[in-house]
Amino acid sequence: MEKMRRTATCGELTRARIGETVTLNGWVHRLRDHGGIHFVDVRDRYGVTQFVVDEDASETLRGLVKGLGLEYCVAVSGTVRARPEGMVRRDMPTGEIEVSARELAVLSACETLPFMIDEAADAKEDLRLRYRYLDLRTFSMQRKLKLRHEVTLAVREFLSARGFYELETPTLIKSTPEGARDFLVPSRIHAGKFYALPQSPQLFKQILMVSGFDKYFQIAHCFRDEDARGDRQLEHTQIDIEMSFVSKDDIFALLEGMLQAVFRKTLGVELEIPFRRIAYDEALDRFGSDKPDLRFGIELKDFGAFAAASEFQVFKSIVGSGGAAKALVAPGCGAYSRKEILELEEVAKTHGAKGLAWMKVTADGLDGGSAKFFEGQASSIVAALGAEAGDLVLMVADASWKTACLSLGSVRGRIAANLKLTSAPGFKFCWIVDFPLFEWSEEEKRWEPAHHMFTLPQERFLATLERDPGSVKGELYDLVCNGVELASGSLRIFDPRLQERVFDIVGFSKQEAERRFGFLLEAFKYGPPPHGGIAPGLDRLLAIMLGESSIREVIAFPKNTLGVSPMDGSPSEVDEKQLRELHLQLIRTRGDA
Repeated sequence: MEKMRRTATCGELTRARIGETVTLNGWVHRLRDHGGIHFVDVRDRYGVTQFVVDEDASETLRGLVKGLGLEYCVAVSGTVRARPEGMVRRDMPTGEIEVSARELAVLSACETLPFMIDEAADAKEDLRLRYRYLDLRTFSMQRKLKLRHEVTLAVREFLSARGFYELETPTLIKSTPEGARDFLVPSRIHAGKFYALPQSPQLFKQILMVSGFDKYFQIAHCFRDEDARGDRQLEHTQIDIEMSFVSKDDIFALLEGMLQAVFRKTLGVELEIPFRRIAYDEALDRFGSDKPDLRFGIELKDFGAFAAASEFQVFKSIVGSGGAAKALVAPGCGAYSRKEILELEEVAKTHGAKGLAWMKVTADGLDGGSAKFFEGQASSIVAALGAEAGDLVLMVADASWKTACLSLGSVRGRIAANLKLTSAPGFKFCWIVDFPLFEWSEEEKRWEPAHHMFTLPQERFLATLERDPGSVKGELYDLVCNGVELASGSLRIFDPRLQERVFDIVGFSKQEAERRFGFLLEAFKYGPPPHGGIAPGLDRLLAIMLGESSIREVIAFPKNTLGVSPMDGSPSEVDEKQLRELHLQLIRTRGDA
C-alpha cells in the first residue's frame, strides 16, 4: 500500500495538473468498456475522477481492470491528461481531465450490492439502514453529514467568540424524568440502583450557572425513551446553551445572531433578523398551532358572530354557551369531493373536534354543506373571510376555544400539504412567547407545568400565582421554523421560595422534590444568579436546512421508527452472565416474544 498511497483526491484534479503523475485511492463508481478501452470512475468523499486503461496498456493492467466490480476499493497511478473535446464534462469539477492509468491495485473487493450507491434514495429506508455503511457512501448522505460538521463548527466558533465555554455534563446521572421515560442503566457495583441517561443537561447546566461559569454551551447527546417519529429519535443532539444575568431579549438576540451566522457560512443564505414574535394565544387563534408554518397564509378567523346569527343550531348552541367557532378558507379547493372533505374531517376529529362543517364559495355566494344555514349572511361571510369563487370554507365549533383552534389548525396543515405549500422554499422563523406556565390535567384533576417546574413566572403574575394558575404566563419561549419547533427555552426560577410556591401549585411535595431534585435545590441555597437558556435541536435544524422531513436523514446511524438499528441489531438480548453481574433477572410476561 505504501507505494500506491494517494497523492491526490478524486475531486481536486483540474487542467492545471495536466502532465503530472498522480495516485488515486477510492471506490469504483462506474465501469465502461468501449471496444477494449476501459473507462473507470473512481470516487472518494471529495468527488469523482475518470481513469482510462488504453488499448496499448499492459496485459496485466488490462486483466486487472476487466476483473473490477462496482465498489471495489482500488488504487490507481497514472498521468493526468486532457479529455478529448467531445468527452468534457462541464457538470463536474474534474470533468476536463482524466488519468491515463499505468498501475492498478485492488485493495479490497465488494460483494453484489443490495442497492446502487448513486441510487440509494430509491431503496427502502430499512434496507438503507441495514446497510448504512453503503448508504453513507452516497453523495447525498456525504453532503448531509458534511453540512452537519460545518454547522457544528460554525456554532462552536460563534459561541466561543462571545465568551462561552464548551463544558461537558455527565452521561450517567440520577433519574429525574422530564416528560418522557428515562433510559435506565443498572449499577454493577451498587446492587439494585440505577443511573439514567440524560434527557437533557437541564439541571447540570443550571448548576454550572450557580458555579459562576456565566456562559455555557454543549453539543449535547440526549436520550428519551419515547416513540420514534420523523422529528424524534431515542437519542438526539441539541445545542445546549445557558447564560447568567440575562433577559429573554438577550437570549433571542444571541440565537438570532448565531443562526444568521450559521446559515450565512454554511448555506450562503442571509436570514432576516430579528425574528417575528407571536404570543402563544395569537398563534393558536390565527394558525391553530403553537408552531405555525408562516410560509403560507390560510389563517383561522373568528366565526362566532356568524354562527350566533345563523340557523345552524349546533354551532349556535356552542357559541351561545360560551364556546368558540373558527373558520378558514382553503384557496382553490371548492372542487373538493365529498370524500376529500370527509378526509379533512377525520383530521379535525383526531385533534378533538366533533365534526367539520363546510361551504363552497361560488360566483353567487355560498353553496353546499352548511350554506343553507347562513342565508342572508353569504356576502358578509365571504368578505370577512377574504374568500373568492372556487374556494372552500371550513368551520369548527367547540366548547373549548383551544380545541376549536387546534383541530382546525390541523386541517390547515393538511390543506397546505395538499396544495404543496409546505414544500415552499425559504426559512420563516418566529418566536412563540407568553406560553401558559401551567396546564390543567383533566385526567389527574390538577395543574401541571406546561414546560418544566423550574420555569420563571412572568413578574406581573406573581401576586396571583396561587389564586389563578390558569392565567399565569411563563418566561418560556419556543423558536419555530417552517412549522417545526426548533428550540425551546426559558428563564429559570432562582428564588427557593418562589420554587416552593410552584411546587405547591402542581402538587409536588417537599419530600418528592427533595428526592428527585435535591442536589439542585441544595445548590440554590448558595447564591444562585438569575439565569436562562435555550436548546436548539441540531438534528431538526439540519433537517430544516436540507428540506428533509425526517431527522434520520441527518444522523449517521439512526434507529428506525420502531427504535431498532437494522445494521447492528440493537436492541438485543444479553447473556445470563451479564445479567447476574448487574443483579438483574428477566421476568417473561404474557405477550413477550
